[in-house]
Amino acid sequence: MTKYQFLKLLEASLSKISSEERQDILQDFEEHFAIGLEEGKTEEEISAALGSPRNIAKELVATHHLEKVETTATTGNVIRAVWAVIGLGFFNLVIVLGPFITVAAVIIAGWTTGIGFIASPLLVLINVAIYPGTFEFFDLFFSMALAGIGLFIAIGMYFATRGMIQGFVRYLKFNAKLVKGGLKHE
Repeated sequence: MTKYQFLKLLEASLSKISSEERQDILQDFEEHFAIGLEEGKTEEEISAALGSPRNIAKELVATHHLEKVETTATTGNVIRAVWAVIGLGFFNLVIVLGPFITVAAVIIAGWTTGIGFIASPLLVLINVAIYPGTFEFFDLFFSMALAGIGLFIAIGMYFATRGMIQGFVRYLKFNAKLVKGGLKHE
């Protein structure tokens, strides 16, 4: 594969990142070719040594999304990082998607429980408005106790969500390093 073919394929595979970053990456690879040509290698030898442009792009896109989620851990960024890491290999479909679904389910269940408990006094009042003869003080006081528990659950879920997201991002980075070429002892 010639330098032109390599760079065009790499550029097309990097369409998911910003044009500035894409140009920086392409410039780096042009330097690889320039250095290789100075050392007397052919363009085909250099491109073969660099590897597949599509695999390089997958690794760079995964790294880009992992860095982005570290700076801004929004739901969209986390999901993009998960899909980018899954894209590194079929093996990652099970190894990344399973834990992601588990973590997401725990977070959703915790928040749903907390919000449901917090809303319980409102539900008792709505019930009384619809069926006025069913009011009992026990229901009201029990729902107020649940609302207090719900506040504690919501506060705990705030910190648990942050911790789970940070832990999962570390897991994604570990997995991406493992797929890219194994873990090297430093």
